[in-house]
Amino acid sequence: MNKADLIDFVAENADTTKKNAKQIIESVLEGITTGLVTDAKVGLVGFGTFTAVKKAARTARNPKTGETIDVPAKVVPKFKASAILKEAVAGLEL
Repeated sequence: MNKADLIDFVAENADTTKKNAKQIIESVLEGITTGLVTDAKVGLVGFGTFTAVKKAARTARNPKTGETIDVPAKVVPKFKASAILKEAVAGLEL
């Protein structure tokens, strides 16, 4: 499912227009982003938790040339699924 499919799904299930559904989804995504930037954590009960985690600086190797490069420290988003979400997808065969 991509963003357009999600907009269609929300519009149908919320009995609203696609325009309103798009605004809702974009607002939710903006809220998650803002929560990560301000609090470094966003928890959605029954779905999962988004956190901002710091990755330490490290040394890596370019596989093509073998050259060693320094990778700087950075903050990246991380998602941990809730038990309910894990259970919902546990029986899938991909």
